[in-house]
Amino acid sequence: MHEITNYIWSTVFKQHTLADRKPVDTVEAYIVVFDGAEAFTWGNNVNVSAIYLRDYPGPMDLKWEFTSLERTHIFQWNGEGKTPGALTEGIADYTILKANYYPPGFAAPGSGDKWDQGYDFMARFLEYCDGLVPDFVAKLNNMMRYKYDVSFFQDLTGKPVDQLWTEYKAKYEKIVSEEIQG
Repeated sequence: MHEITNYIWSTVFKQHTLADRKPVDTVEAYIVVFDGAEAFTWGNNVNVSAIYLRDYPGPMDLKWEFTSLERTHIFQWNGEGKTPGALTEGIADYTILKANYYPPGFAAPGSGDKWDQGYDFMARFLEYCDGLVPDFVAKLNNMMRYKYDVSFFQDLTGKPVDQLWTEYKAKYEKIVSEEIQG
């Protein structure tokens, strides 16, 4: 757990001091019987679905996947509850994307229907934004310490989020078009 926590703090959120980090004394993990979700985090508790674990489809290290994904929720700022769930979920998926530890079927770059679709689609969009502004996700997370506003995207990139989304989609449509012609 120590390795994963340090990865989240140092690599994803760039939080190198205690003052930068969300104060968390303990994290507890539970395997619970529930259906409809792989896991959920409430406070400092990670709850993983026993049903999902039973039917886990791949050779990946399941422990790392859940502890990194759900631990990200514990340590991320969320604007004191005002950050949309699609963004907080996308940041968690961004953690496994950045670690190159994403599962088969993870969204391809450029996929998604809207910028705030969430999860792996949001992770790919955040990856794009991170390519425009180094440490974009860390900076965005820091801005969400006490509040959330969609204008944070513009504050960091100089462009409104809808323009970023349009440019993101255009970039990958061009790449796919070139590959087909190619």
